Amino acid sequence: MDPPAGASPDRRGNGPGAGAAPSGLRRYGLNFSASSLLQAPLAALLEYSGVVPSGPAPQAPHHPSAAPSSPVSASEVDGLLSAAAAGDGEVSIRIQGGPGDSEAAGGAAAGTSSDDSIEATAGSEVDQASAAGRGAGGADAVANGDGGGASGNGGGDRAYQRYDVHHVARWIEQILPFSLLLLVVFIRQHLQGFFVTIWIAAVMFKSNDILRKQTALKGERKISVLIGITVIFMIHVFGVYWWYRNDDLLRPLFMLPPKDIPPFWHAIFIIMVNDTMVRQAAMAVKCMLLMYYKNCRGRNYRRQGQMLTLVEYLLLLYRALLPTPVWYRFFLNKEYGSLFSSLTTGLYLTFKLTSVVEKVQSFLAAVKALSRKDVHYGSYATAEQVLAAGDMCAICQEKMHVPVLLRCKHIFCEDCVSEWFERERTCPLCRALVKPADIRSFGDGSTSLFFQLF
Repeated sequence: MDPPAGASPDRRGNGPGAGAAPSGLRRYGLNFSASSLLQAPLAALLEYSGVVPSGPAPQAPHHPSAAPSSPVSASEVDGLLSAAAAGDGEVSIRIQGGPGDSEAAGGAAAGTSSDDSIEATAGSEVDQASAAGRGAGGADAVANGDGGGASGNGGGDRAYQRYDVHHVARWIEQILPFSLLLLVVFIRQHLQGFFVTIWIAAVMFKSNDILRKQTALKGERKISVLIGITVIFMIHVFGVYWWYRNDDLLRPLFMLPPKDIPPFWHAIFIIMVNDTMVRQAAMAVKCMLLMYYKNCRGRNYRRQGQMLTLVEYLLLLYRALLPTPVWYRFFLNKEYGSLFSSLTTGLYLTFKLTSVVEKVQSFLAAVKALSRKDVHYGSYATAEQVLAAGDMCAICQEKMHVPVLLRCKHIFCEDCVSEWFERERTCPLCRALVKPADIRSFGDGSTSLFFQLF
């Protein structure tokens, strides 16, 4: 279709200022150019994600003899134009009206003409859904009877909002290189502590994975492997404390504040190292429990899970208290004045008390679960009940061993159903809720991986 008279080639997207996306980016749905991505990456990503509308705000020219409203809003036309420019398509605009028709002219002056219309058609490569979405705001405004003044104010507000977001994006792009430079200098100043933190965190994650695998092996785990894992864990713990023997790491382990007031980052380092090493030592204790319950079945397997859970909740309680002496010494700094230091120290101890109370309650619940002799999600089945059920466990598909009758009247081996209830609270067959919502179980040998920094 031929363009209307007076139309410039750039309007059709064929000129040098078309701003069309390269074919390589357009293939993946990216409608911004590589040059804009390199010059202003954050602004380009904001435009692509839809946070900031792309292109200038539409400004409809005003003429005294022009009609105040039209059946098709300018936002729809602009949406089609933007979509065509983004997709290398063509746009043709045809204005239809009754030339010389006095009634149509009078209707146009009154804003009630039904003959005049603007028809815009995009090329084959234009995304019609995108164009319709871009013009949806203008169509809603026409349908709700919004006047031209309101549309103009909305366009101006959108233009100012787009300018503000672009300004913030450009500011972030300017300070980002300097921030990265400061980060590099900070890492260089604390290079040893930085790499030690990465090392102990990586060892912590790997140790947790090894312990969970050994717990899942049950009777197939080997005593020699468990002994070797325990020795490696303890050597790692003692090696770290020997390496930092002059950095005042041992006093907080015994709930004693450091001798000197630690700087902020040194306090973070002390707490992180102690928190990780305590968990590593607790993993060695769990390995000893796995050696003790190596050939466990039935009640012993349930007791193994309860012991592992008890060790974990004792560890959580101790870890909650571990940062207290370090932050107590940090906040109790007389250089800021006695009143200020006393106030901050008292507030910290108050906040810490609330978290410690929760950990104490969880530990007491774990002790109560360990001292409970019966099965809190059922009872041990009799011989008649086992024969009536077929003497076949639905989980392991073997002969019943220490059968347990659940509250839903289904019978399973105790070790099978105990392992099942490490992750679930419902019956394996009927999905009835049979286990109460008590404390979280750590019977699979896992250890909490979250750092306790405060």
